[in-house]
Amino acid sequence: MTPVQDAFLSLLRISLGSAEAPPELTAEQWVSLFELAQAHKLLPMVFEAGYGQISRVAPALAASAKHRVRDRVILQTIRTAEFLELYRALEEAGATPLVVKGIVCRQLYPRADHRPSADEDLWIPPEQFSLCHGVMTRLGLVTGETDPDGVYEVPYRRAGSSLYIELHKHLFPPGFRVADSELNGFFANARHVIEQVPGGALRTLHPTDHMTYLLFHAFKHFLHSGFGIRQICDILLFAHRHGGAIDWERVRLSCRAIRAEKFAAALFAIGTRHLGFGPVGPWGSLYADEKPLLHDVLCAGVYGSADLSRQHSSTITLEAVSTRKKAPAGILAAAFPTAKRLEGRYPWLKKQPWLLPVAWTSRMADYLRETKRRPDSSLADALKIGTERVELLKRYDIL
Repeated sequence: MTPVQDAFLSLLRISLGSAEAPPELTAEQWVSLFELAQAHKLLPMVFEAGYGQISRVAPALAASAKHRVRDRVILQTIRTAEFLELYRALEEAGATPLVVKGIVCRQLYPRADHRPSADEDLWIPPEQFSLCHGVMTRLGLVTGETDPDGVYEVPYRRAGSSLYIELHKHLFPPGFRVADSELNGFFANARHVIEQVPGGALRTLHPTDHMTYLLFHAFKHFLHSGFGIRQICDILLFAHRHGGAIDWERVRLSCRAIRAEKFAAALFAIGTRHLGFGPVGPWGSLYADEKPLLHDVLCAGVYGSADLSRQHSSTITLEAVSTRKKAPAGILAAAFPTAKRLEGRYPWLKKQPWLLPVAWTSRMADYLRETKRRPDSSLADALKIGTERVELLKRYDIL
């Protein structure tokens, strides 16, 4: 771990309640640390924890960052208020949305609006979609989906506002399977509870189901291009706040069914060995080397979006998981996927599968154009990251 990464974790511990002293860094290191914090969407938290040191070492940087942090915190406060207004409108119309992640996790932090959320996720029964769509459009939210009835997750935005809603008919893409288990099946009989937050009460998942969902959601991103440290903080804070109400054996068996048990153990080990959390649940009894996962998390940025090369590497890891093949066979399959796997991008393949080579050529041309436009997009880097991450999946017994 680099000195900047180590300092980043130290500031996270302080922001979560640790009494340790802020790290001593040079002005250049503070710049790098702020870039890392921004990649993980945690700048307000680490800035607050290290303000005394940064204002002494680099006052101009501290002043600039202070304005950015203030604006983002204000924006998050406004976004939260707008979301609660929308949620009440949905309830008044007779809808029964469940809130997952987002505001439920933010309330676990010492200063909720210092943990930003770019979106809010609502899970509804599919039959309530028309009702919810009507309410949301009446309140000025619009979706870019041309066929919202045909997708499992519909995004909504409102002009002149940063409010962004993802309306889920299912928690995961239908048919998304790992180790022969379809992820949505684990939530077929999910229970709900009422959670009190500043501004009112929200309907959300029962702690056992919510913990399972948080782990599965992180795992899904891990299989793609990775996830950031913020998701780990969410999971650890949730586990310690609601641990007494969680059926940990059920959570563990659910993780085992999708080959995520060792992954979960490593995630919780990051909490106990690097973020100042005590042990929780059954994970301490299952040893997993957390250091490779921590390295991947720190490099990934929030939801694995640190750069386009990493994002493109997901074609390799997903192909390996779906076919149970290791690289290099997985690399070839990722470069030349089946017609079935490309139907979402090229719908005409459903009726004309013999045109698959045309789709391969078009896909490669799009990728090459993108690599010319974006310096953070490289085929060689994507292959390297994908191959390394396949080895990481093997290390945690996912492959």
